[in-house]
Amino acid sequence: MRVGGFQWILAIAALILGIVLAFQYRITRDVRINVPVQRAQELSAQVGQLKKERDFSQAQVASLREQLDKATAGIGGDALKKELELARIVAGVTDVTGPGIEITLNDSNINLRPGDNPNLYVLHDEDVLRVLNELKAAGAEAIAFNGQRLLATTEVRCTGPTVVLNKNKRLAPPYIITAIGNPDTLENALKMRGGVAEILQFWGIQITVKKLSQVTVPAYTGGIKFEYARPAG
Repeated sequence: MRVGGFQWILAIAALILGIVLAFQYRITRDVRINVPVQRAQELSAQVGQLKKERDFSQAQVASLREQLDKATAGIGGDALKKELELARIVAGVTDVTGPGIEITLNDSNINLRPGDNPNLYVLHDEDVLRVLNELKAAGAEAIAFNGQRLLATTEVRCTGPTVVLNKNKRLAPPYIITAIGNPDTLENALKMRGGVAEILQFWGIQITVKKLSQVTVPAYTGGIKFEYARPAG
């Protein structure tokens, strides 16, 4: 009886072991089947995205080729040339000429008395910025500062007795600012009562404004790099 009972136990154990092994085999098989399917779906989605990007790039190429063909054939060539010239002027990368004014700024020539603060009688970046802002508000279309073209990204800041602009151009007074625009409007903006010229002259800062029938503002010669700004769309 004991031998027979032991055999039954072995039989039951073998049956259970067989069921467990069969269950594990089925799970392993399902995993092996599902993983390739999932990977295939991911690859299919990537292929679809790449196709969309390819179609977009091809459309851009076709558009550029069409523009180039028109320009080569002379269709709309004048319009494209004018747009390019205007873009170069706005970007400040070409010499421009026209009527305007020339402003000369220099430190005060007042003899200081004991106790006077000498910093109040010398030009600072804020004084230069006042002049530049008035010119821009009065419609100046191009401005140069001691021969350096001012861009939308140009900064003006003090470093000791000098002014730095366009990142590394260190300039010392006298400062000569040339601006293209309506000479009368530009001059009146600076010389209005209580305006920037009157404030600077109060501290003895030397400022002269000269109207000119022809002013030349040189092109910006430094590098232009945009690290973060990108065309929208």
